[in-house]
Amino acid sequence: MNDTFLMNSAEFEVKTSCFIRFQESTEGYVLPERFTFPFYYEPHPLSLLAAKELQAYINQQSEIEHDFGLDNARLGLGKMFGVLVVQDKKGELGYLAAFSGKLAGKNYPAQFVPPVFDIFEKNSFFRIGEIEISKINSRIEKLDNNSHFNDLKIQLQSASHLLNEQINQLKYEQRAAKIARDIRRKEAKEMLSEADFEILQAELGKESVNWAYHVKDSSKILSNNLAEIQAQIDIFQDEINALKEERKNKSNQLQLRIFEHFSFLNQRGEKKNLCDIFPISDNNLPPSGAGECAAPKLLQYAFQHKMKPIAMAEFWWGQSPNSEIRKHGLFYPACKGKCEPILAHMLDGILMDENPLLMNPAEGKELEIIYEDEFLLVLNKPAEFLSVPGKKIDDCVFSRMKEKYPEATGPLVVHRLDMSTSGLMLIAKTKDVHQNLQNQFIKRKIKKRYAALLNGVLEKDEGFIDLPLRVDLDDRPRQLVCYEYGKPAQTAWKVIERRDFTTKIHFFPITGRTHQLRVHASHPLGLNLSIVGDDLYGKVSDRLYLHAEALEFMHPNTNETMKIEAAAAF
Repeated sequence: MNDTFLMNSAEFEVKTSCFIRFQESTEGYVLPERFTFPFYYEPHPLSLLAAKELQAYINQQSEIEHDFGLDNARLGLGKMFGVLVVQDKKGELGYLAAFSGKLAGKNYPAQFVPPVFDIFEKNSFFRIGEIEISKINSRIEKLDNNSHFNDLKIQLQSASHLLNEQINQLKYEQRAAKIARDIRRKEAKEMLSEADFEILQAELGKESVNWAYHVKDSSKILSNNLAEIQAQIDIFQDEINALKEERKNKSNQLQLRIFEHFSFLNQRGEKKNLCDIFPISDNNLPPSGAGECAAPKLLQYAFQHKMKPIAMAEFWWGQSPNSEIRKHGLFYPACKGKCEPILAHMLDGILMDENPLLMNPAEGKELEIIYEDEFLLVLNKPAEFLSVPGKKIDDCVFSRMKEKYPEATGPLVVHRLDMSTSGLMLIAKTKDVHQNLQNQFIKRKIKKRYAALLNGVLEKDEGFIDLPLRVDLDDRPRQLVCYEYGKPAQTAWKVIERRDFTTKIHFFPITGRTHQLRVHASHPLGLNLSIVGDDLYGKVSDRLYLHAEALEFMHPNTNETMKIEAAAAF
């Protein structure tokens, strides 16, 4: 492993530790009093310095054969990297480097900390288990492709088709015989004596019973021929099913062993594996890739080598993925679905920055009422103000309106804005008015206009974005572009003003999906320019520069067209 990145040379001083000394002097840097809160942070200056040095190394090195897609617009694949500023046992300041998953087909190329558990290590139980499962797959494939087995399936299909035809023919003849008996019975009733008619009735009854036995016996003979073929097929299929069950059991056992071997430390040396952290059941397994992200790798190595974590940051390097939004060179928090439960254990007992998501962002802020009558009102919501109660915070537009209008009926809030988005919101004072306005939203009769400031200069003047969205199950509340499971999301847009490094734009959302405008702005298939201050899909600033500045709707009681505006303050 390398101890030092030499930024001006392709050569590295080889050491036996992943601890990297800063190339640039750290004099004048003040150590943070608390460790980074990993799920919402601005990188500490020391983390920025470590990231800068790591990025310089990635640019200059030639050992890692990975195409990050920086030279080709839609080729290559980016990767999440992480740096952890630490003090070693001697108190020397340096940092560790890691990446999420594998890089260039390897778990830990030189310069990076190893994985928490290397399932691909030579002669590991995983490798042995893979070989065993591969052998079972080969046996299943051999049986599936057996010529006699496939001939039998063709014979069964032909015999089944012939059986249906023959049985249908027998039933047709049976119905024809019944019709003929009914005709004979009707004619004989008028011509024969009562005694002779009774004799004929008995003969016709026997004929009907004989036909029933004939159809039954013939069907049985034909079905037996089919059963003989099916029995031969079942011999093959039973063996295949038994192999599949064996494969399933071996795969489950192997997966469980992997979960048990992914064991994470904290500063006290306490261990928890994935089975401890994520309750295991048939329908509930740890998320795919849990424990393979950069953050757990970095902390695991630090705790193993008695290093003190100081600050941490993760950044994306390279081409954005097709679905989620990751911008080259930007910093991102740890994912919640996979990392939050793991890091809760690993960081237990470490003094961390406060979780800003637990703080009330609306404290000291007022709601400006733009329009009001006895039925409804339109207010101007400040940025960083919840529309409805959150998991930990009750102060929001709904609670403020409930307090202000205690006699109001219905849900009050007609539609929502993201906490970080400012602008106009409709409030209904009665249940009927709320229902009327909701119906207008559902039928897309309400017109909305948003103002936004984009991080960069947009060349086109106007356009339309159609990118379906769904929630990122591993990292809520982030959204993904997903053509398979996403809900339709359409946005029209028009440029208002271009400045040196930003573009002011109007958005006209057709649909109202969560984070729709933020994703449509940032995604490479959208505008590929994030909204200034977008802490989820772009870069943190003093605020999210997105404002709902115009609403047009029909008043539920007067049927008057209402046009309400509140210009953006940027």
